[in-house]
Amino acid sequence: MTAFRALLRSEFHVFLRDKTSLTFTFLFPLLFIVIFGYLMGGTGSAGGSKLGLVVAASVDGSRLESVIAEVGVAQVERYAASGDLEKAIDARDVDFGAVWDGATLTFVYDVRRTQENFAFEELARGIVVRFDLANQGRRPLLDVVPVVEGGEAGADWFTLVVPGILAFSVLSAGLFAVAGHVTSMKQRRLLERLVVTPMSPVAFLAAIVVVRLGVVFLSTLATLGTAVGLFHVAFHMSWLHYVVFVVAATVGTMGLGTVIALVVRQPSSASSLANVLSMLMLFVSGVYFPIEIMPSFLRALSMAMPLRHMADAMRYTTGVMDMSELRFWVICGTLLLGGLALLPILSRYVVRAERR
Repeated sequence: MTAFRALLRSEFHVFLRDKTSLTFTFLFPLLFIVIFGYLMGGTGSAGGSKLGLVVAASVDGSRLESVIAEVGVAQVERYAASGDLEKAIDARDVDFGAVWDGATLTFVYDVRRTQENFAFEELARGIVVRFDLANQGRRPLLDVVPVVEGGEAGADWFTLVVPGILAFSVLSAGLFAVAGHVTSMKQRRLLERLVVTPMSPVAFLAAIVVVRLGVVFLSTLATLGTAVGLFHVAFHMSWLHYVVFVVAATVGTMGLGTVIALVVRQPSSASSLANVLSMLMLFVSGVYFPIEIMPSFLRALSMAMPLRHMADAMRYTTGVMDMSELRFWVICGTLLLGGLALLPILSRYVVRAERR
């Protein structure tokens, strides 16, 4: 045990000196959370929207205001003139505006808010339909109750992105543990020195796994805490699923890193290839862009990406996406068994420091 503790300390210090691993595991996820949280937090949801309203002096606007309240606009600000409304929209005191002169209802949007205008336009359509019926003395024949398939009701774009970033953090930690750290040791001939010591390759790999698991737990919790603390994102965590997923995904992605390390002839190129693959998976696995809007060939490609299934599992763990319990355990089981099957290959790779 004394030797194993020494290995753990050594691996931890090596990780702290590994700038690539530190960047991809800690810095990138936190940076993504902060940037996207401030730039696009709330995108995709009309909740909390503010409407600026201008009603002509000779017109009764009470009916329109009651309709607006029914549609779901959170707050209405009254303005005396269209010019005042346009200034308020430009200053983002309100999200969009409506002008009612007794004959025509005109909506005003900020053209710079391309992502959010879709939600505001949907609200405007609802206002127009309800207002038209109210002017005819009629109400909608049917009461519509929205039911969102997949359990994503109330989850805006940023809420769905955060679990994907957490999954990417797990992917980076496992991938670079082998494709970066182990191959770097091999290139610097450190493995040759380890081969002649009493240390077994299994103990060496166990130390790497334990250190990376600790790093992943710290990284994902720090990222999760940043999202909740700074942007008040609401999650319904299943901590059992979280622990199981982090362990299985870390071991599984280390197995993927093993494949990269064995395939690439030059150890120095393994880290670069892992970097390229992680970036590719980041953009085609539905982390930032919905898979549904991608071309059919990209949707098919995303099915082969481990990060897509990891992101879905993390969304299920955080409570923003629904999936069957069976699918969650299949994802975790596949990652864990795949990693455990490939790590013995890495053990032989570690023992043979020179590529034959």
